[in-house]
Amino acid sequence: MRSVTDAGPCVRTNQIDYDDEVVFAAERAIYDHARGSRERPFCMVVSLTHPHDPFAIPERWWNLYRQDEIDLPRFPLGTLPFTPHEKRLWHVCDMGGLEITEDHIRSARRAYYGAISYVDDNIGRLMSALRVTGLDDETIVIVTSDHGEMLGERGFWYKMSFFEGAVRVPLIVSAPSLFAARRVAASVSLIDLLPTLVELGQEGRTGSYASMIEGRSLMPHLTGSGGHNEVLGEYLAEGAIAPIVMIRRGPWKYIHSPADPDQLYDLAADPHEERNLADDPSGRGVADGFRQEVASRWDLEGLDHAVRESQRRRHAIVSALSLGVPAPWDFQPRYDASRAYIRNQVDLNELEARARYPRVRTSAPDQS
Repeated sequence: MRSVTDAGPCVRTNQIDYDDEVVFAAERAIYDHARGSRERPFCMVVSLTHPHDPFAIPERWWNLYRQDEIDLPRFPLGTLPFTPHEKRLWHVCDMGGLEITEDHIRSARRAYYGAISYVDDNIGRLMSALRVTGLDDETIVIVTSDHGEMLGERGFWYKMSFFEGAVRVPLIVSAPSLFAARRVAASVSLIDLLPTLVELGQEGRTGSYASMIEGRSLMPHLTGSGGHNEVLGEYLAEGAIAPIVMIRRGPWKYIHSPADPDQLYDLAADPHEERNLADDPSGRGVADGFRQEVASRWDLEGLDHAVRESQRRRHAIVSALSLGVPAPWDFQPRYDASRAYIRNQVDLNELEARARYPRVRTSAPDQS
């Protein structure tokens, strides 16, 4: 919880170092593509760590917000009862180990908002590179994330649950030459991006896959012609002592784990998940239907066994790799300095013409 109590402005963090490098490399790749032959389209993933804990951000973005204008959680600690999973998370993250004051909460949220603005500025930097190279009209840009942040709601921080604060992520698809701007209310999943990208790459045609995929294309949503409204989720990480699964369909969110009581929320009537309807007469029939669907869709006992077996194998691998000379499996980006900037093996006139954008002529002007 030092992420919360130590929240505030900073000069640098390792996450700022990382994200600055990612954006620099991505911007360079855009310019390299524009200066190249463009024989094939490009697909680029620009993966930033922000916004994320620990909650620290340079003053340029910290000062975009004032401490007294930062909102506090709608439901602070103690206003809603804990679920069994929340009780475990409270212990796993030692959330009661430090006193968290209102000023701590405001500072953490302020830094998080600043981190969002930092990401926004960097997306703008990449969009500018697309614009000045003439690639903006033909490039589809997707902005999304892998998880949310509770930011003190219900007294909780970070992710690790199926509550809306943790599980909802942004999904923005920008392709002005293909789709009109609209807001889509349906619930969709990150696994839907694969078939969406495939269909976009094939100009609206669908194709077969070498193996089964679980996602569904978002093209109907993007074109305003309908689309599904369903998300399936599995959680098997911190605080889980058995698989936790979720079905979000229409207004309903159903959460089930063999170790815990069921949860059912009507998000249309109860968007902040205050009232669990799983055992309420008004929701019991809906919960029964979801319970039967979970039993037919998932082998939770088999999933539990597979996770524990995977953990045992990974512990064995870590133990083996710690003996003798360490053999890290980390990805090592390849950088060929011999081909960067100005090098003698390339004709200087050709190199300077190719390296500049817009491209300049390669021959000397006629002196006659």
